[in-house]
Amino acid sequence: MIFRMQQATTLDPAYAGRFGPYGGAYIPETLAPAVAALEQAYANARQDPEFWAELDRLHRSYTGRPTPLTFAQRLTEHLGGAQIYLKREDLAHTGAHKINNALGQGLLAKRMGKTRIIAETGAGQHGVATATVCALLGMECVVYMGVDDMARQQPNVFRMRLLGAEVRGVASGSRTLKDAINEAMRDWVTNPDSYYLLGSALGPHPYPTMVRDFQSVIGREAREQMLALTGRLPDVVLACVGGGSNAIGIFHAFLDDAEVALRGVEAGGRGITPGDHAARFAGGRPGVLQGTYTYVLQNDDGQIGLTHSVSAGLDYAAIGPEHALLHDQGRATYTVADDEEALDAFQTLARLEGIIPALESAHAVAEAIKLAPTMRPDQIILINLSGRGDKDIFTVAKVLGVDVAH
Repeated sequence: MIFRMQQATTLDPAYAGRFGPYGGAYIPETLAPAVAALEQAYANARQDPEFWAELDRLHRSYTGRPTPLTFAQRLTEHLGGAQIYLKREDLAHTGAHKINNALGQGLLAKRMGKTRIIAETGAGQHGVATATVCALLGMECVVYMGVDDMARQQPNVFRMRLLGAEVRGVASGSRTLKDAINEAMRDWVTNPDSYYLLGSALGPHPYPTMVRDFQSVIGREAREQMLALTGRLPDVVLACVGGGSNAIGIFHAFLDDAEVALRGVEAGGRGITPGDHAARFAGGRPGVLQGTYTYVLQNDDGQIGLTHSVSAGLDYAAIGPEHALLHDQGRATYTVADDEEALDAFQTLARLEGIIPALESAHAVAEAIKLAPTMRPDQIILINLSGRGDKDIFTVAKVLGVDVAH
């Protein structure tokens, strides 16, 4: 692997490829030309008002933006303490925040003249969003997915195929997201004229910045909506964190608001012992994985650790490099919710608010369930409800021992 230092042709310090010591582009030589071309194409698009105008038009007419802000009145009353608001990314087209990034990168790929898109997916929502955008733009779509995740997310596998994507199962390694990314990057090395549509705020530069930019629409909307509805900013913003795109998307608009606490929630799985969780800050240390330097779950020899979460979208061994910086700076704090807490939150939100969250999002709800009773009634918690739970109902039914056929 090599680290390719970013050139002084970037637009501003925020587009430098590094977040403090984290980030960078640790890539094989064979990918260097493709990554350099992507960096330049996005640098140009980032300065082009017409690019952003087209993205905004599609978000309004196709994605369904802006997504609403919902006051969770019954959950608030049930818990006591702080008022709880939900940023409803579950109501975006395809059912999750992933469409924001997929549509932005899809337009960039079209701008670059690409016709074949490669993607990876864990819980399937990024794969569905990518397949959706490829159908919209008339592009070939290949999605890599770990076979264990395919078994857990059968509805999303069918949705991708229905949308015209080829879903390629990955049976190597842990058979989950990390291995799907490996195969997608191998495909990109073999087919550098294809466009790799990475799904989270990780990987080599420019992906962490690019994905953050496309997801930051969540935070901009939420900040404006919160001021309009309540006349003030929230006291705490909560989001689940796998790779970290939904979290950095909502955090970004509040970074300069010192009075707003930012809290990411990682997957505690079965407990903080090696192989039983995906809490990078609780059990990991800085290292390199799949193109970027960040916090990684690894053993003493640097071998990547196994992960577990009831949520297929959170069991990744590394976290986005911007989150690593926010953690070290103390600007954001990162906690964990275990499988049991997430499952309880999944059911609680469904029964009290009529909203079935994705299991990923249920981790953030679980943190609110613990936090709200410790706060005053005049304080506000804002949760990024990153996706809906249609995809997870069979997983939850199996864990709870429910036979959905009867």
